[in-house]
Amino acid sequence: MPAIVERPAHVGSDRVVDFDYLAPQGHQVDVHRAWHALHAPGLPDILWTPHYGGHWIATRAADIDAMQLDAARFSMSSVTVPASQQAFRIVPLEMDPPEHTPFRALLSPKFGPRPVNDLEGSVRALAIELIEGFAHQGRCEFVEAFAKRLPIVVFLRLVDLPLEDRDTLLEMTEASVRGDAQRRNWAAQALQQYIGKWIVARRAHPGPDLISAMVNAQVNGRDYTPEETFGMMVNVIFGGLDTVAASIGFLTRHLAEHPGLRRQLVADRALIPVAIEEFLRRFGIPNTARVITHDFEYGGVSFKAGEQIMLPKTLHGLDERRYADALTVDLARPASRHAAFGDGPHRCPGAGLARMELRVFLEEWLSRVPDFSVEPGRQPVTSSGQVNGMMSLPLAWPVH
Repeated sequence: MPAIVERPAHVGSDRVVDFDYLAPQGHQVDVHRAWHALHAPGLPDILWTPHYGGHWIATRAADIDAMQLDAARFSMSSVTVPASQQAFRIVPLEMDPPEHTPFRALLSPKFGPRPVNDLEGSVRALAIELIEGFAHQGRCEFVEAFAKRLPIVVFLRLVDLPLEDRDTLLEMTEASVRGDAQRRNWAAQALQQYIGKWIVARRAHPGPDLISAMVNAQVNGRDYTPEETFGMMVNVIFGGLDTVAASIGFLTRHLAEHPGLRRQLVADRALIPVAIEEFLRRFGIPNTARVITHDFEYGGVSFKAGEQIMLPKTLHGLDERRYADALTVDLARPASRHAAFGDGPHRCPGAGLARMELRVFLEEWLSRVPDFSVEPGRQPVTSSGQVNGMMSLPLAWPVH
């Protein structure tokens, strides 16, 4: 059960909102609208909730932008609520500059324009294979049939791990990003056991894959420690699997429920990159936290050292102060820098790969299944957590 605590003396009563980020009201029907309730008139821009030991939530884009660029006051040292009790850190995500910089320097080139371009052909072939495997049936449970399968196969190829490990990794990832503390602890232990054997194997017999690059790298003239290697592996797994699967699920549901927009994209493929940016803005995925480094005042709030504050990308993209009519997917919306991939030193290094996977999916899906909807009599299921998820999306379409 959530650890609910009393309001500390330094937290004004007007800041307190009873919000459980793992289960906000209505999150199973529409997780983004469930979070958007925090933008209701009269609620504070920065609120405090008594759940999970008590923590802050920044609800507005301007504050989220400022805080994610201010590591001196808002540290990345623990991105989960409540703070992780594990012996390892997610590397380089749970590091602040300058410590994180050399670790980031290893990852960034692996996801640069050339490697992503080199991957596109195999990603496209996989997307086509998956879609054509069920397109003739006229229906599917889309999350299981496609959204989860494309990103994890891409990931397993990047790191040269067995395809038969797919379901095991998906279960551990799901528990890590949407489970309670007990499930997260189980997942951390299971991941340590799973990854540990591959670290040993790739140190002994390195290859051209991403794991080999990570386990044999050096930082500041020394080898990575086992904890650093494991932490980087966890970062790549979470970033590569769950977030992309969720993005594919949310944008597909929206197209299933908005035939006019779907027809626009079918008729004009040049709109697909524009649509992807708008989908990323509208359907924010990660809800990560920062740690307050010392006592200070910000925006009328008294922060105390050691407190946590969530910076939900969900709420950044739904802030009507930044994005007019924020709940509407508008392909004519003026270009604006959304926060789907973070900002500053911690901007997601895999953003280019994620965009490519989304683009390839839309191009190949709309070529083969241009007219689809949510299956009559059934309901999509979404979920909240450190990463918002599309848990079930039953689709149907005419077969000619």
